[in-house]
Amino acid sequence: MDRGTVGSAQSGRLLVEVREEGLSAVVTPAGELDHHTAELLREPLEGCLAKGYNRLVVDCSRLEFCDSTGLNVLLGARLKAEAAGGGVHLVGMQPVVARVFEITGADAVFTVHDTLSAALADESG
Repeated sequence: MDRGTVGSAQSGRLLVEVREEGLSAVVTPAGELDHHTAELLREPLEGCLAKGYNRLVVDCSRLEFCDSTGLNVLLGARLKAEAAGGGVHLVGMQPVVARVFEITGADAVFTVHDTLSAALADESG
């Protein structure tokens, strides 16, 4: 499997790591995703799509907080990935983050996996 680190971006409250894994780009935000840090996630997601990765796996296991701005970044990436024939898969959401998705109904539009290995094994979606 191809496991190359593509890059990372960081502010005081959010670190985003990106790596290529097989047919997927794995994007791992760590910290707080909100109005002030959303661009740090938007840019790598759009960069992956620009490189031809239409299957994005967002590993949320280290994401401590997500507000509506962060949710909108993920929804925007989902629309662009689906338009390119792919999708956005979410992995390992902490309860506080999962609650935002449940309240807004966004959990119904994403494919959610418990583990990164499960998301990577499900390359059909």
